[in-house]
Amino acid sequence: MTEYSRLKTSRSAAIKAKLDYPVIDTDVHTNDFSPALEDYIANYGGAKLVDALRKAESSRLNSKVNGKDWYQQTPEERQYNRTIRSPWWARVTRNTLDLATYTLPELFYERQAEQGSDYSVLFPNNVLAPAGASLEHRQALQRAVNHYHADLYRQYSDRLTVVAGIPMTTPQEAIEELEFAVKTLSLKVANIPGGVKRPIKAIADKYPADQYPEVAKYASYIDFYGLDSEYDYDPFWAKAVELGVPITTHYGSQGWTGRSSISNYMNNHIGHFADGSQAFAKALFFGGVTKRFPQLRIAMLEGGADWGAHVYIHLVDRFSKRSLQGLQNYNPELTNSDELFLLFERFGSEFLAAHPLSKEELTKSVLGSSFNRHSRSPIGSELEDFAAAGIETIEDIRDRWVNSFFFGSESDDRTISAAFNDKANPLGVKINAIYSSDVGHWDVPDLTDPLAESWDLVQEGVISEADFKAYVFANPYKFYTQANPDFFKGTAVESKVPTSQVDKKLVIA
Repeated sequence: MTEYSRLKTSRSAAIKAKLDYPVIDTDVHTNDFSPALEDYIANYGGAKLVDALRKAESSRLNSKVNGKDWYQQTPEERQYNRTIRSPWWARVTRNTLDLATYTLPELFYERQAEQGSDYSVLFPNNVLAPAGASLEHRQALQRAVNHYHADLYRQYSDRLTVVAGIPMTTPQEAIEELEFAVKTLSLKVANIPGGVKRPIKAIADKYPADQYPEVAKYASYIDFYGLDSEYDYDPFWAKAVELGVPITTHYGSQGWTGRSSISNYMNNHIGHFADGSQAFAKALFFGGVTKRFPQLRIAMLEGGADWGAHVYIHLVDRFSKRSLQGLQNYNPELTNSDELFLLFERFGSEFLAAHPLSKEELTKSVLGSSFNRHSRSPIGSELEDFAAAGIETIEDIRDRWVNSFFFGSESDDRTISAAFNDKANPLGVKINAIYSSDVGHWDVPDLTDPLAESWDLVQEGVISEADFKAYVFANPYKFYTQANPDFFKGTAVESKVPTSQVDKKLVIA
């Protein structure tokens, strides 16, 4: 099929032709051609880096026990070891044209018109693989992978930009790679893991990882950088703001409690990006990151936007009950013992007859475990769950949740309606849902479908035309340009956004 005939048959191209604003796709997954990538890395840092990449890829894609992956184990071994079923057949393969398109930059660039996009942000499949490499190789490998992608896509920068993978094991490492990516490679979007697995020291001290690798595998927790971290990540967030870099993540939770089936991938998959991103975002919110860095812009991709609205609503609801003022409703010291005793005398005299107690003893008995559960009551800052976030009003919650975070929603995700439900969302706000086609993954069998699928939601009354414009243009534009006003300078988007077309309320901070 020729390029022209393909364009004529694309539903998304037909939708795009009717729009008077550009379409910005925030999430396209490209496929690295392994021989070329490995040659580049070998030339960059030698064969040892290629070996490090292969090991990192293997550890990322498979759950292995004693060197045997899920498919090599018997059902009994999977049950015995609780070997989690990892993703399988995650790429489109039957559609050979699309398979080649995800792999060949020139072909993808040519077919953007069919996709209905003016600008796409690309996430190569190996962009964060180095994060799983050893300490000895991690930074060098990440630098080599980022350099390869920057070179590969540089000539297509008017319509494509590739993300820089940033390892987050320590703040200093993250800062060094962010500076290299921006200042040396001219990359302008960062992709980070939403959390880093770390050993629980109380267990690791008794069972060192080199002697008890199986214990170390499970005796761990996830550091989400913002709350309860062993490290101060503020210097990294400050550097991202200084360099004008929007932060993105695809952070999943497969393997977590409730997502650890040893037989069913779909059981582990449905909702896992939303859960992983929620843990990451709440840690930044409650840790005060979005308070200290109001200019920081973070997009969590593939999890939809409904969870963003859900958490926002519940933050407001819980603040009304669990603020310092609201907490006084549950302060056991404020129970009126005299009144309680009188009520028992009038309505529960049989209890007092069977259990003669003083007023103080009665109060303690009625309060029960809520009063006696701990060695003492919390005091001072122990009472203030919202203190680090700096929340004094619900407007503060809006400013530090809604303004800071953007939520990647895939084209056929009907739950996006929650993002735009300004009647349900406190203060009448709409959550920042951003168009994320997820082209390149199994949920997009044909790259010409996503934009049309999103327009179907308008036709079906799930979202309005105004919401659609915010979703595919205004919110993505806001995400990138609030972090970096020059983000689209010299791109196809710059020439298609006349000042009169930019909705100031949506786009300007």
